[in-house]
Order: sequence, then structure tokens, then C-alpha cells
Amino acid sequence: MIRFLVAACLFLGTYLWGQGCVAVRPMSCSASTQLDQTGYFGAGQWQFQTSYRYFESFRHFRGSEEETHRREEGTNVINDAYSMDLGLSRMVTDRTGFSINLPVIYYTRSSLYEHYGNNTTRNPDQLRFSTNASGIGDLRLTVNHWLFDPAASGHKGNIQLGLGIKMPTGDSDVEDDFHRRATDGSDTTIVRPVDQSIQLGDGGWGFNLELQAYRYVAPSTTLYFNGFYLFNPETQNDTLSRGTLENVNPLIAYHSIADQYAARGGVNQLLSKRYGLQGSMGFRVEGVPSHDLIGSSNGYRRPGVIVSGEPSLTMPIGQVNMTLSVPFALYRNRTKSVYDLSDPEGERHGDAAFADYLINFTMSYRFSSFFKQG
Repeated sequence: MIRFLVAACLFLGTYLWGQGCVAVRPMSCSASTQLDQTGYFGAGQWQFQTSYRYFESFRHFRGSEEETHRREEGTNVINDAYSMDLGLSRMVTDRTGFSINLPVIYYTRSSLYEHYGNNTTRNPDQLRFSTNASGIGDLRLTVNHWLFDPAASGHKGNIQLGLGIKMPTGDSDVEDDFHRRATDGSDTTIVRPVDQSIQLGDGGWGFNLELQAYRYVAPSTTLYFNGFYLFNPETQNDTLSRGTLENVNPLIAYHSIADQYAARGGVNQLLSKRYGLQGSMGFRVEGVPSHDLIGSSNGYRRPGVIVSGEPSLTMPIGQVNMTLSVPFALYRNRTKSVYDLSDPEGERHGDAAFADYLINFTMSYRFSSFFKQG
């Protein structure tokens, strides 16, 4: 019998947040990390979960083709992203509960073009500078419900549905110093908003739908699926995409408040009954669409999709459950935005930087009450 299902819900969205310039916000899945028959999270129980995630994006794609010359020339953008997601869940009944998730984020982004420029005339020494953003991201509150009674015997699987609200607690207008080269060669700086990919939040209210499901196919083998979609009905926030309205197309003057999505599925296998060690292998898809499902899709955004293979290991130690997951990119595509599609010649197509892999480490702890009963 499998004690825990490794593939519950590890950073769906910025997971799962996006791998680089495609600005998928940290939106880790809010369900419990134990979703099989023996790992149910019972009525009145609490669970605290913390997840650490890291990636570095440095490969530029336009469509699904990598622009290798950017790395060879040293003009590529490099984003390093660190996130600690804090989650607290409680089951009110055996079938219904709620979860609160708050990411704590640190981003750093280095480039040439945002400062002196990529051109060797303007930037003869090809100097690279960095901008940063740190703080909390967007808070999410989700209510989850199992379709079938977890306490009933004979289940070979179950499905959990979730409905949540996303609050704009993350700063969507973080600013930093950008370097400029004066005509006499001296260095000056200006203060302006950092790139959309390292803003802490998107600045809008939204709501999300989630689906978690599992099914036993053998006593020690489970299939799993997780799905997540964040609806952002608002069009754009107040952050200027280029720090100014001068000579900027109105369609992309401000940052877009974009939808995002994620899905993952695969198989989980018990490797050691004695230690409860499990391994899983699956696939995950995450990204930002060109068009939102509700509302306008105007504003500046870099839509894109990432398909990854996702191996992971899980081991319980007492009441603590630990999971290490390292998704590796199989397919990356910087799709066309609304602005790109508005080009009557059909030639405009922006680029974005992506990572090769992510590192996710999650720990969860389950307890019955905040206070001891007298």
C-alpha cells in the first residue's frame, strides 16, 4: 500500500512560476501532498507546507527555436529566481477544507540591453548590470472538496476540486537602478520599473480552478494528475513596460495581468516499503496564454509554454514528508502575444529566456491543533 502520493502538488505554476522571462507567478498548488487512500488529511487536521524553488533562465527562444547566438555573443538575459512558498491547510470535514498560500520571492536579472545596450558601439566593453526584486508574492486562498468520501472503503481513486481567489499582495511596480552611459563615457543611473518577469505580483485580483486526481493501478503503483488555471479578468496594471509613455505603442504601454495555467501527470511507484521511499516520473505543462479566457488581453506580456519531464523522490520521516523534484525542459515555445499578432505583416515575434531545469524541495508537517487540549 502506498503511504504517500509524491505527485500531489509541487509548485503548479510558478508552479508554478515560469522558467524565465515568461512571467508565470508563483502559484503552488494548494492541495495536500498526500492524496492516496492511506494519506488522507482528516477532519480537524492542519498541515503546514513549505516549498523551495530555484531556476536560472538563460536560453533565448523565439517561437520554439533557440537563438543560440545570444549566448555565444554574451547578450542573453540571465534571470535567477528563488522562492519559498508558505502554505497552511485545514480540513473542516473529511471531504472539504481550505488552504492559504503565500510565496516569498527573491529575483535577480542581469542584462546588457536594459542598461548600456547590446551594441558594441554603445557598450564597447559589453558590461552587464543587474536589477533585483524581493518580497512577498500574491496570496491565494482556496477551498478544496473531494468528490468521493475518503472514509469509504473500496476506493481505487478519488478526485479533488478546488476554487480559489488570488489577491494582489505582491508588488507589481518594483523599481531599481538602471545604468546609462553618458556621452563623455561616465556612468549614470535612472530609476524605473524592473522587467515584468521579476515583478513580485501582477497587480490584479483573480480566481483559480484546480483539479487533483489519483488512481491505483497496482498495490504499489498510482497514476496522478493535477491541473490548475488562474483567471485574471483585469486587463493591465499601472506599471509602465518601458518606464515611460514616450514612443511606446499604447497596446503594450502597461504590464498585462495575464492568465496562467499548469498541468502535470504521471506514475508514482513505492520503492521501499520499509522506509516509505517513493519515486515518480511524469510530465508537466505550464505557461501563460496569448489570450485570457475572460477580459481583454492587451498590455505587455511574454506568452509561452514549457513542457518538462518531472522525476521526483519522496520520503516520510515521522510526521514530516519531504519531496525533491527536478523538472527538466523538453520543449519551450515563446508564442506570439496580442501585440505580435497585431503586426499586419505577420513578422513580429518577441523572444523570451527559459531555463533548462528547476529544483523543487518541499517539506510538509501535519498536526491536529495549534493548542494542546487541557
